[in-house]
Amino acid sequence: MTAVPAPDPGAVREASLDELGRLGLPLPPENFPLVWEPGDEVELRPTVEVEARIAVLHLILARCFGMSTEAAMSWLLASRLVDSVTPPEWDFVTAGKGDHRSFVLHHDALFALTWVLGLTRQLDPSLPVDQDLVAKLPNIVGGETFDRWRGRLLVAPQHPADAAALLDLHYCLDWAYLKSERDGLPLPGEIDSHSIGQRRWALEWAVVLRGPYHDPPPGWEEVDLST
Repeated sequence: MTAVPAPDPGAVREASLDELGRLGLPLPPENFPLVWEPGDEVELRPTVEVEARIAVLHLILARCFGMSTEAAMSWLLASRLVDSVTPPEWDFVTAGKGDHRSFVLHHDALFALTWVLGLTRQLDPSLPVDQDLVAKLPNIVGGETFDRWRGRLLVAPQHPADAAALLDLHYCLDWAYLKSERDGLPLPGEIDSHSIGQRRWALEWAVVLRGPYHDPPPGWEEVDLST
């Protein structure tokens, strides 16, 4: 999708803080950074790139829940997605190396990416992943390849400005959920900071901001969630 002017960062931040207040979450400090500056542009990663990331994450989750190395590798090869697998993911798929729990948490990142493509209608911070999410993903066990899955998809990617606004919200939510958990404050719904962090990770990767203060789009493993 072509880059468009990013929305007013001040107005977007005000809406994000209003949402935190509605959820009963603490607000970040006044000097909390904006995600972009006035005059910046925003676009989404190419649709096929987002689709490939969804498919790989889905395969990683299948591997977490019992798929064999042989079956996983066979599907990757048939789907021509080997080059879309990151080095840590490759180690996990081929040898079971890595933090199993961290890969399971990617369920929420995958959910956020389906929102980016319009396959999921909402990304409510108080609700868990949609129960029907799996039906929208490749039927890996049934042998559905990446290309066959793409052939039955009806994607309607979000407008980049809307995706940027949701990224700003999750930037603020990430801070607020971590603060709430540290201070023993109640959370507004059924998910915790891990889920919010995963959704933010996906949005940080999928939403590409362009301007004088932005680095080139990061790789999946290079997304910085430290601030």
